[in-house]
Amino acid sequence: MPETYTAVAETTGTWTEEEIRQQPASWIRSLTNIDRLRASIDRFLTPLLHKNDLRIVLTGAGTSAFIGDIIAPWLASHTGKNITAVPTTDLVTNPMDYLSASHPLLLVSFARSGNSPESVAAVELANQFVPECYHLSITCNEAGSLYQNAVKSDNAFALLMPAETHDRGFAMTSSITTMMASCLAVFAPETINSNTFQDVANRCQTILNSLGDFSHGVFGYEPWKRIVYLGSGGLQGVARESALKVLELTAGKMAAFYDSPTGFRHGPKSLVDHETLVVVLVSSHPYTRQYDLDLLTELRRDQQAMRVVAISADPDAVIEAGPHLLLPPSRTFIDVELAFCFLMYAQVFALTQSLHVGNTPDTPSTSGTVNRVVQGVVIHPWLA
Repeated sequence: MPETYTAVAETTGTWTEEEIRQQPASWIRSLTNIDRLRASIDRFLTPLLHKNDLRIVLTGAGTSAFIGDIIAPWLASHTGKNITAVPTTDLVTNPMDYLSASHPLLLVSFARSGNSPESVAAVELANQFVPECYHLSITCNEAGSLYQNAVKSDNAFALLMPAETHDRGFAMTSSITTMMASCLAVFAPETINSNTFQDVANRCQTILNSLGDFSHGVFGYEPWKRIVYLGSGGLQGVARESALKVLELTAGKMAAFYDSPTGFRHGPKSLVDHETLVVVLVSSHPYTRQYDLDLLTELRRDQQAMRVVAISADPDAVIEAGPHLLLPPSRTFIDVELAFCFLMYAQVFALTQSLHVGNTPDTPSTSGTVNRVVQGVVIHPWLA
């Protein structure tokens, strides 16, 4: 039986908390809508996917860019297509490095508001550089420029997320995960759809319920000053997004870093001290998992960090030898599904840390120098 999503009393009175809690219901709402739109999506997408030399680039700015980091590795492997992730913030400054006229291009643009200057400029530059260019705009704001331009274009398909995912809080929460799930359902409908994803929604709902009123420490209570998230493959993208959430919601009062478990040894591990919290996102893949557990053992043996916490779907003696979180029971998840579960913990941790340092989570930047929709970007015209 599908789980019924019931509202839980909000404790912080913030949009951010409301938007974290609404995610499982929003995912199923969006994927059900994609089911209804399947014929239209296939009419647009199928001819493109038959092009052997098609490049598919997943793009966005900030958190929207990390969607590509998280899902592109699995999508490329699963579909056999040339799928990569390039942020709009790189595309607009160096289009000559990322856009090629020699291959047809499908640019998949993710955006919460769809009004970031880089989001709009990336579409225009792609059209300018690539003669055979197509666009899939996945956005949360019907009034945004990205959505409106796609609706009016004959080489684009506009996919709108449920209205509530146009997050009002400063940090993207329900917007990133709903766009993630929706893109997976577009390109891998046999694996990710409204029926199969119910398991992910149920598991994440159980996680959110287990965290109660969000007042207790997700990873315990310590006076840590910095946090490191570590993940392999697409989970490194989760680690990056998790670190950004802490930086955003604490306005930099808690330093946050990310890396892969194997990459961390090559210098970045130097930052670990007795004020550092390390969180290892353990892969479900039996091969990759070995590397995660090796570093977990090493970090605990070093005894340099204040705390090393493992999050895993499955138990293991190495994991249970120290602080850890085991996901609620469910079927076996692949890593791209685990990503949603890990983000639940990371989002709630960032929210509680924001309150801990005395911030208002919905508007954490008291200086006004960092904004919900980026400001101050000058887009310079490309002159061939």
